[in-house]
Amino acid sequence: MNRLTIDRCVCRKTPFVKLLPLVREHRWDLADVMRETGCGANCGLCRPYLRRMLATGETVFHEILTEP
Repeated sequence: MNRLTIDRCVCRKTPFVKLLPLVREHRWDLADVMRETGCGANCGLCRPYLRRMLATGETVFHEILTEP
């Protein structure tokens, strides 16, 4: 059985698990993450995942999230 796993910004090849400690340490919001790391600033596909990571602390996702 194939299981979808999304765990990183594809453009920057940065795992969300590496971003979460930085987010917590510096109290970054999405704009800060994009400015400081480049994640979410290119194609934007990871933005919904970054938003959820910021809200919940999740770093691995098994569903496709889209922007509202």
